[in-house]
Amino acid sequence: MAILYDATVSPSKIELLRAWVSAQCWLGGADASTLETVGAYRFDDPEGEVGIETHLLRAADGHVFQVPVTYRGAPLFGGEAALITTVQHSVLGRRWVYDACGDPVYAQALATAILTGGTQADLDLVTEKGTERRPATTRVSGSGSPGSVVPTVGSVAPDSDGKRTVVTSGNLQLIVLRVIGAFDADGMPTLVGTWPGHDAPALLAVARAT
Repeated sequence: MAILYDATVSPSKIELLRAWVSAQCWLGGADASTLETVGAYRFDDPEGEVGIETHLLRAADGHVFQVPVTYRGAPLFGGEAALITTVQHSVLGRRWVYDACGDPVYAQALATAILTGGTQADLDLVTEKGTERRPATTRVSGSGSPGSVVPTVGSVAPDSDGKRTVVTSGNLQLIVLRVIGAFDADGMPTLVGTWPGHDAPALLAVARAT
């Protein structure tokens, strides 16, 4: 279960995402200033410390980009290269925002979802009136089976090569599609998803042993 707050964030999520994506190699010729959110999904951090949210952004040319981020209440040790920015959250205070592909908590959550057939986290919104369940409009599912063994993710080494980012941890590789529709899973365990206006499951990520 992911906890959300009825809060303001400065700079806003779309502002910080547009700024960061504009400098990424996988943007290609798309105009980052036209990016708009078409969907988002979250995974749980079992420790309850790290927010894990993946944004699906569409550019004016129709390409949909996948941008997973993590939100932390303190800097990630050794994570300087993955830091996107810091923001001010009206409830939680200062938050450090990271490219999730450089955060082992995200890699563990993604591997778990893919290999065990997991889904997006349930969303609980905290307001002045209490807590209410928010229905998910972006849904993801892994192709694995419950009870499957998931390797423990330690340090991660992300590497972007055009339209994807490969996250390596030990003998595990997670391939995160930055541009949706740009990869053939070829029998590997997968994460697929749907979002408003896109009802056909789209490939989002795959896992493979090295």
